[in-house]
Amino acid sequence: MARMGSETAVARELRVNREKACALFDRCQDVNIIPLGDGQSEDAVALIVYCASLMDEQESRRIRTLLAEPLLRELSGGPAAAPDCESRLREAGARHQAELFEDWKEIEDKVWQGYLFLVAEGWTHAAGFKSAGLTKRQVTEPVSEPSVQGPREGTVETLAVNLGMLRQRVGTSRLKIEYLTAGKVLRTNIAFAYVDDTVDAGMLAEFRERIGRIAPYEVLDTSFVEDAIQDSQWSPFPQHRYTERTDTAAASLLDGKILVLTDNSPMILICPAFFVDFFTTSEDYYVRTVYASTIRLLRLLAFAIALTLPSAYVAMSTFHPELIPNILLLAILDAREGIPFPAIVEALIMETSFELLREAGIRLPRPVGSAVSIVGALVIGQAAIMAKIASPIMVIVVALTGIASFAIPHYEMAIAIRLLRFPLILAASFMGGYGLMLGFILILLHLCCLQTLRQPYLSSFAPLKLRDLRDVIVRAPLKALMRSPRNRRLHAGAPGKDGKR
Repeated sequence: MARMGSETAVARELRVNREKACALFDRCQDVNIIPLGDGQSEDAVALIVYCASLMDEQESRRIRTLLAEPLLRELSGGPAAAPDCESRLREAGARHQAELFEDWKEIEDKVWQGYLFLVAEGWTHAAGFKSAGLTKRQVTEPVSEPSVQGPREGTVETLAVNLGMLRQRVGTSRLKIEYLTAGKVLRTNIAFAYVDDTVDAGMLAEFRERIGRIAPYEVLDTSFVEDAIQDSQWSPFPQHRYTERTDTAAASLLDGKILVLTDNSPMILICPAFFVDFFTTSEDYYVRTVYASTIRLLRLLAFAIALTLPSAYVAMSTFHPELIPNILLLAILDAREGIPFPAIVEALIMETSFELLREAGIRLPRPVGSAVSIVGALVIGQAAIMAKIASPIMVIVVALTGIASFAIPHYEMAIAIRLLRFPLILAASFMGGYGLMLGFILILLHLCCLQTLRQPYLSSFAPLKLRDLRDVIVRAPLKALMRSPRNRRLHAGAPGKDGKR
């Protein structure tokens, strides 16, 4: 609040307030500063200030009509008249109660949040009313995480709406939500949520310390927060994961995770994320145990194929042909007859072409992108075979690799596999199976050393925890998962020690 005599305090004289408002919003032509009279004299007795680009035009007209002569005659009552203004504005569609402000710096911040302010002659406060604002995107099914079974509720770009949907799912006072603001220009609102007595206390303290450093920086999206709090900036493996599903976010809270939400972003950041988390989906918990476990094993197989198939083909065809059955080896040699490039060049050409097609399909408009990616793959594959640039076997290998990468449910992990595939191909071309094995060992060493919020990235595998293996490679029956000690503490109301994973 402003102190008495402050240069930014709301003055009693309307003329002074109008000068302050004009100076504060200089060259902001979307901010309307409108003087109002009482109909009995030419002098203005009140002033309304709002940002037209943050308010619906029809609502703005209703409010301006409401602030007419009968209401202005009541303004002589000073700030005590705010309830009268509130009741009139509520009739016009305003959804929030009147708030009083006595500092123009506070008023400036609220104007950019969609508030309309009323200042009258003789007032030392400004009455602010939160408008309904512009029409936002409605809650729809998540695009990036489709599901055959389960809820269809996805997040939107409004922080308050996302937090409200989260509160509906986790209706307990144990769900704690804390706010902070980042940036001096954007002033982005950031919220992080966790369930008390479930989240690890040490991990929460580490998270608070890291996210506190982001305050001086401008934040445009949730991904800016991820970049600031992750342990390793240069690791290809994601240490946190995103979701647009409120059911996934609620399940993560019960699992002791921390959620990060930012205004103007539909993505929820789940902190931390372990290696095994990137092979699970929300639908795993809405189907039968046998189905969920089989599909999860299929995803792990897809991970192995997407990472190793091209490099394994290069290693065996170049260095270890004795490992290939004779009939298959003769078929490969016959298919490669007339190919002027070694297997490594052939693999790099086809893999690069496939990645270019995939990126083009993503960036093009959706109705065109899918057609371009499918037709382009068929045309380029067939043309490469006929031009003797690539063999049919290599086209099949690249196609299987691409299909396997699409089966990985989380985009961040799929990108990591795409990046690691090329070093493995190069290692296999130089040293064959030994190079491939050396690449695997280096990746495994990196995963063992990697941490996320000071937690082991390979948690559940290393250190080994048998209790958590019920929901890693296969999915145990839901009754076994619901009876975990952590959830029993949560539902029974007994405080846990630290809620470690």
